[in-house]
Amino acid sequence: MFLHSRSHYLRDMELLRQRIPSFEQYPFNIGAIQHVDQLKFHPKVTYLIGENGIGKSTLMESIAVAWGFNPEGGTQNFTFSTQATHSRLHEYVRLVRGVQRPRDGFFFRAESYYNIATNIDELDREDSYSPPIKESYGGKSLHEQSHGESFFATFMHRFGGQGLYILDEPEAALSPLRQMAMLSRIHELVQKNSQFIISTHSPILMAYPDAQIYHLSADGIESRTLEETDHYIIMKQFLNNKEKMLNELLNG
Repeated sequence: MFLHSRSHYLRDMELLRQRIPSFEQYPFNIGAIQHVDQLKFHPKVTYLIGENGIGKSTLMESIAVAWGFNPEGGTQNFTFSTQATHSRLHEYVRLVRGVQRPRDGFFFRAESYYNIATNIDELDREDSYSPPIKESYGGKSLHEQSHGESFFATFMHRFGGQGLYILDEPEAALSPLRQMAMLSRIHELVQKNSQFIISTHSPILMAYPDAQIYHLSADGIESRTLEETDHYIIMKQFLNNKEKMLNELLNG
């Protein structure tokens, strides 16, 4: 059990299973979703990991939308919609919030980040007495940077601390070096009373020492340490036995 703290903005999530019409319908028929009852969030960093298609992004989306974020990502002030593809799972989710409310927040999802960048450019072209939105993202249009640079600009400039940050596969366009820099940035923001919920495949990003790792599978959800994750084990085996692994992969 986690001790509540000032930065414990989101304490846990409960799936209202008794209200679900059928577990044979999407999204309730997704592997991990069928086994969710309750998730308790670490006051600093919580990771959701597992294979593609198991339901991590759907679960992350439901948490973010239930909190009040735009399904396509961004802050709670973003209201744009390019295509309504999000599921109804958030309607069956109950969030338990902490006493303190965050001053900042962001829902980052790699797959729709292009849409956020486009919306920022569109809003900045409108007449306004306020500074351009891009100033909060480093002062440069996100479309004028590489995919990885624009991702990193958001993490470095837009995230200000005392916030709840929900990140869905933030490593998608980041090099290993940038992933390590992001891990350092996460620590800086945790020290500023921030809380993170992160879905990732990166053993680098999931290495934060004071955190909770949940492994999602078709058999359920279980807690793991970094060293118990498939991501860590497979990467370590490959690097320590490269020639043997390559021989098996290419000639097996």
